[in-house]
Amino acid sequence: MPIGETVSPAEAASYDVVVIGGAGVDTTVYVPGLPLPYADTYAVPPVVDRIGNTGSGVALGCHALGLRSELIDLIGDDPQGALIRAHLEARGVDFSWALVPEGTRRSVLLVGPDGRRTSLYDPRFAPGQRLPRDLYLPSIRRARHVHVSITDFSRHLYPELLELGVPTSTDLHDWDGENDYHTDFAYSSDLVFLSAAKLPDPASAMRGILHRGRASLVVCTAGASGAYLLGDPAGEARHIPAAPLPGPVVDSNGAGDAFVSGFLYGRLRGLPPEECARLGAVAGAHACTAEGTHESPIDEETLLKV
Repeated sequence: MPIGETVSPAEAASYDVVVIGGAGVDTTVYVPGLPLPYADTYAVPPVVDRIGNTGSGVALGCHALGLRSELIDLIGDDPQGALIRAHLEARGVDFSWALVPEGTRRSVLLVGPDGRRTSLYDPRFAPGQRLPRDLYLPSIRRARHVHVSITDFSRHLYPELLELGVPTSTDLHDWDGENDYHTDFAYSSDLVFLSAAKLPDPASAMRGILHRGRASLVVCTAGASGAYLLGDPAGEARHIPAAPLPGPVVDSNGAGDAFVSGFLYGRLRGLPPEECARLGAVAGAHACTAEGTHESPIDEETLLKV
């Protein structure tokens, strides 16, 4: 297929959640410990290539929960792009893409025995990359919600999303509260997720997002400590406990994306933020007990049993 060609589902489709950007392939290596001490060679279990990255996880997670989902992205005409297309097609998730010469994003994930990971991320970034307008516009016009991954080209959709009045969310992941790369996403989305991992003062960062941006709610995840919700910059963050693990931790990859999917499931059903966060915590806990990043997202029946 020529570079630059685009592929999109039928324009008449309507979606509960459209995800912009964030498809990739994870090469997972299970290592004896993290950090990994220097050695010339380690013998490891089979190294596996799987669908990964944040946008894939949110789209697959929402789809598994019964939400009509679409992922829109730039990928390469390469084996990794083919893997993503095949995986999404096999699971019935709509995928619209344009081909770019830089190739498909990749990550190498080093996963320790306790499920913790170190990610080596290759963004395949090229200055000036843009999504073709005819690829995304029909979908966002008919979307109930748009989740914007923090791929650089995604930031340029915000003016149109605002004009259309489509509710938006983003996940800043391990933002440190200062890196300017994240600010367009932080201050342009209606709902903002982020991790406490690199924040010296999570509550202050959450208040800053509410003060400076358009968000009405900020959700900060804190791993085994649960999550925090803040909707009033003058108020106190509400704590949501972590959900019980349904089994031993195998692989923590994808837990944050699963949390977002569970939260959006609740939000699109009009549930209060505390219940949305509880559902997100259940989905995130489930993800920690399954190998791979997005191989086995929680389904609606299992989510609602807990």
